[in-house]
Amino acid sequence: MAYIKEKQVAIEAALKAAAFCIDVQNELIATDTLEKGDKSPVTIADFGAQALVCQHLRTVFPNDIIVGEENASSLQLPENLPLLEKITAFTQRFVPEANNERVCEWIDLGNGEVNKERFWTLDPIDGTKGFLRREQYAIAIALIENGDPKVGVLACPMLPVDYDDPKRGVGCLFVAVRGEGALMASLNSHRLQLKPIHLVDGRDPKRLRCAESIEHGDHELQKKVIKEAGLHADSLKLDSQAKYGVVARGDAALYLRLPSPTQPDYREKIWDHAAGVLLVEEAGGKASDMLGQRLQFASDQTMKHNQGVVVSTPVYHRAVIDALRYFLA
Repeated sequence: MAYIKEKQVAIEAALKAAAFCIDVQNELIATDTLEKGDKSPVTIADFGAQALVCQHLRTVFPNDIIVGEENASSLQLPENLPLLEKITAFTQRFVPEANNERVCEWIDLGNGEVNKERFWTLDPIDGTKGFLRREQYAIAIALIENGDPKVGVLACPMLPVDYDDPKRGVGCLFVAVRGEGALMASLNSHRLQLKPIHLVDGRDPKRLRCAESIEHGDHELQKKVIKEAGLHADSLKLDSQAKYGVVARGDAALYLRLPSPTQPDYREKIWDHAAGVLLVEEAGGKASDMLGQRLQFASDQTMKHNQGVVVSTPVYHRAVIDALRYFLA
């Protein structure tokens, strides 16, 4: 077994960040947000989760580079001191020695540069709008070596354990190590019990469906492609890399994300996909961009050589790529 220590440390970091996010969500005040440059809301959970994950990773792996989504520059503005103090207060529940200065330092540990050797990539809250809606979001952590995801962990605090049986509760942890399969555990069990997960069974027609983003993508083209590929059940609509989780465990057969017509040159970020791609591949699936090319995680923070994302079973992946070639011809 490879990456034993990395796997355990990533799980610990994700669990700590998930607990942090749950606390913040339960006590959230709507005004406790900043504005990113792209106008997406950022909550105190974004900053605090990044601080906790970076602090945990760097404590165990002091020489590893971390490429995260957030930086602390906005928090250090005088007008944002009350927000920083709230982040610190929540962080102290998990790391008692935290103070304002250390929290900013921990956040900025995630300002490393992508390289072709080894680095971690982190999205402290993938699906911020889902978080604010009390719907789907994920803490996403991945270890990249030589451009290939080797360890991936997704904590999805609001994801039903079974999408079609809400009575089983919510909160899932997904874990994958290259070459060792995909695993899932309930976040609500007294003892974490990771069990193997697999892609959809083709004999279950209600799960032969697509998982799509609520807002992002070209939904009109996606609808045509999904139908042409032979998936006729209604799509699941949810935020974040939780979509990778539902594909990996067989709640859906496809995750399709095509560039929006309003942003045709948009390129995905590595932290939005690295952990999820590994999870689905280890469950037996296939991931690529909309042209069928392998997703690249070591060229930049932005996946500038890829456009769109197609994640599915091998059979439906081929059908989707064929359908895209037909519609884009």
